[in-house]
Amino acid sequence: MKTEILTFNHDATFSAVINLTARVLLIALFFLAGTSKISAYEATAGWMNAMGVPGSLLPLVIVAEVGGALALLIGFQTRLVALALALFTLASAFIFHLDLADQTQFLMFYKNLSISGGFLALMLLGGGKLSLDARLNR
Repeated sequence: MKTEILTFNHDATFSAVINLTARVLLIALFFLAGTSKISAYEATAGWMNAMGVPGSLLPLVIVAEVGGALALLIGFQTRLVALALALFTLASAFIFHLDLADQTQFLMFYKNLSISGGFLALMLLGGGKLSLDARLNR
């Protein structure tokens, strides 16, 4: 009896589309979160201060979220940006979501860990053929 295993033909176009799709799915949350911080700047800075993080760091958070999202969308410095966002997301988990007795914070903490794993995988894969990295490295 022959057992069939689901395999994907590693066609270059298929891989490129999957890589781009992964980048888009990973960055959607960060782009939305970063732009919402712009529109609720004072409230976000106040919340950061209440959590023990200087609100003066908010511009850097916005640049990390929005800038990192846009860089990954176009596939610019994909490996470096993915690593930076993985570390940023881990730091966010431990700073803002460590109240594991609160079910919402528990889920947010583990969501951040999972997203960090996705960024680390992207760091290994790079931007793929549909990226500015690939275009610049021709």
